[in-house]
Amino acid sequence: MKITCPKCKTVIAVQGLGRKSFGIAVTNVCDALQLCHSVPAAANELGCSPAYIYKVLKQNNLKAVEVMGGKKL
Repeated sequence: MKITCPKCKTVIAVQGLGRKSFGIAVTNVCDALQLCHSVPAAANELGCSPAYIYKVLKQNNLKAVEVMGGKKL
């Protein structure tokens, strides 16, 4: 990726902005939810945030309640 320096206006090549993705598969997320029966416990098990679990589920058109078998969060 190339960006322009705000001070000198030269173009600089920059590699890899931002944090790398966890890359946890949706099957691992679903297995952890079925095992733990709660999103915070599953996030702790996988070493990620609860928001990441919701993000992975949303990308695959799933909901946490559906994966856990209808139990409440």
